[in-house]
Amino acid sequence: MSVTELLPSLKTLSRTDKLKVMQFLAQELEVEEELSLLQSGKTYQIWSPLNSHKAVQTLATLLESEQQVRND
Repeated sequence: MSVTELLPSLKTLSRTDKLKVMQFLAQELEVEEELSLLQSGKTYQIWSPLNSHKAVQTLATLLESEQQVRND
Protein backbone atom coordinates (compact mmCIF):
# COMPACT_ATOMS: atom_id res chain seq x y z
CA MET A 1 0.00 0.00 0.00
CA SER A 2 1.41 3.39 -0.94
CA VAL A 3 1.35 6.51 1.20
CA THR A 4 -1.19 8.16 -1.10
CA GLU A 5 -3.52 5.21 -0.55
CA LEU A 6 -2.87 5.19 3.19
CA LEU A 7 -3.43 8.88 3.96
CA PRO A 8 -7.21 8.95 3.36
CA SER A 9 -7.59 5.94 5.67
CA LEU A 10 -5.55 7.64 8.37
CA LYS A 11 -7.77 10.73 8.21
CA THR A 12 -10.79 8.63 9.18
CA LEU A 13 -9.17 7.25 12.34
CA SER A 14 -10.13 8.45 15.79
CA ARG A 15 -7.73 10.65 17.72
CA THR A 16 -6.69 7.68 19.89
CA ASP A 17 -5.99 5.50 16.88
CA LYS A 18 -4.00 8.29 15.21
CA LEU A 19 -1.84 8.56 18.34
CA LYS A 20 -1.32 4.78 18.30
CA VAL A 21 -0.21 4.97 14.65
CA MET A 22 2.20 7.79 15.53
CA GLN A 23 3.63 5.79 18.42
CA PHE A 24 4.03 2.73 16.21
CA LEU A 25 5.84 4.70 13.52
CA ALA A 26 8.10 6.41 16.06
CA GLN A 27 9.07 3.03 17.51
CA GLU A 28 9.73 1.64 14.03
CA LEU A 29 12.01 4.58 13.24
CA GLU A 30 13.84 4.10 16.53
CA VAL A 31 14.46 0.42 15.76
CA GLU A 32 15.68 1.25 12.25
CA GLU A 33 18.07 3.90 13.60
CA GLU A 34 19.47 1.52 16.21
CA LEU A 35 20.05 -1.10 13.54
CA SER A 36 21.80 1.38 11.27
CA LEU A 37 24.04 2.71 14.05
CA LEU A 38 25.52 -0.55 15.29
CA GLN A 39 25.79 -3.72 13.31
CA SER A 40 26.22 -7.10 14.93
CA GLY A 41 29.66 -8.63 14.47
CA LYS A 42 31.22 -5.41 13.21
CA THR A 43 34.25 -3.94 14.99
CA TYR A 44 34.09 -0.28 15.97
CA GLN A 45 37.03 1.88 16.93
CA ILE A 46 36.62 4.07 20.00
CA TRP A 47 38.87 6.76 21.36
CA SER A 48 39.94 6.78 24.96
CA PRO A 49 42.13 9.25 26.87
CA LEU A 50 43.83 6.26 28.52
CA ASN A 51 47.57 6.51 27.82
CA SER A 52 47.03 9.83 26.08
CA HIS A 53 49.72 12.03 27.58
CA LYS A 54 48.55 15.04 25.60
CA ALA A 55 45.06 14.73 27.12
CA VAL A 56 46.55 14.47 30.61
CA GLN A 57 48.71 17.56 30.03
CA THR A 58 45.75 19.54 28.64
CA LEU A 59 43.58 18.63 31.60
CA ALA A 60 46.35 19.49 34.06
CA THR A 61 46.86 22.86 32.39
CA LEU A 62 43.15 23.64 32.54
CA LEU A 63 42.97 22.67 36.21
CA GLU A 64 46.00 24.80 37.04
CA SER A 65 44.57 27.84 35.23
CA GLU A 66 41.21 27.34 36.99
CA GLN A 67 43.00 27.16 40.35
CA GLN A 68 44.87 30.38 39.57
CA VAL A 69 41.62 32.16 38.64
CA ARG A 70 40.05 31.09 41.93
CA ASN A 71 43.09 32.23 43.91
CA ASP A 72 43.16 35.70 42.30
